[in-house]
Amino acid sequence: MPKKELLDPAGKAVLGSLRRSGVESFSQVRIGKRFELHVEGEVTKTHLEQAQTMADDLLSNGVIEDVIDIRVVDSPA
Repeated sequence: MPKKELLDPAGKAVLGSLRRSGVESFSQVRIGKRFELHVEGEVTKTHLEQAQTMADDLLSNGVIEDVIDIRVVDSPA
């Protein structure tokens, strides 16, 4: 996600569109990106640590983005 102190023009545009559509219940929209990392077998602490390191050092631009969440989601069987 963009850092909170930075403007998010895309989010602001979406918020304006929502308001023009009559949706007033949201006060802010922030637009970011998501990466999915798939693991064969059980997810371990090492997998999560590696994912965090990759998210911080490789997948995000630390100057303008914050890593918000690293989580395990079971895929449908």
